[in-house]
Amino acid sequence: MVSTPSTMLNLGTKAPGFDLPNPATGQRVTLADYPDTPVLVVFSCNHCPYVLHILKSFAEYARDLQQQGISVVMINANDIENFPDDSPEKMIALGAEYGFSFPYLYDESQQVATAYQAACTPDFFLFNAEHRLVYRGQYDDARPGNNEVINGADLKAASRALLSNTPISEQQIPSMGCNIKWRAGNEPAY
Repeated sequence: MVSTPSTMLNLGTKAPGFDLPNPATGQRVTLADYPDTPVLVVFSCNHCPYVLHILKSFAEYARDLQQQGISVVMINANDIENFPDDSPEKMIALGAEYGFSFPYLYDESQQVATAYQAACTPDFFLFNAEHRLVYRGQYDDARPGNNEVINGADLKAASRALLSNTPISEQQIPSMGCNIKWRAGNEPAY
């Protein structure tokens, strides 16, 4: 299993806009749907062992975040031609299996993933109410096979600080996961 770290987009970066389909509802979701609201954008997929390792914990925590006023959006940008396990149909099934309370969107063009400089799955980007990046990095220290407890400690600490309007540490550890499965010729230069 090859590990890819997140790129660690510069803190303070304005969230790139998106307008993507939600396969589960057939509707489109945009960043503009979340005005004046903190937003957690997560790049993910259906089959990555790193994602599956934390997904039950994350889906539960996402519900808590939403109840506290942080919107959550998950985006799959993988090439489904070469990785059919990431198809929109399987996205719907995964969302149902884990009880997603948030939209799981499909970035077929991979342009949104490129705009966010997303590199791996999972890749977490937490934005404040002005949609400025305040946290990017790992969910916690847990990885498949490392026996660390899955607790979301890093993301939870950043979220708590954001909600309480206290400083978020700039010492942030990159997320680690499978690389985003880029279509041939679509690989970003970052």
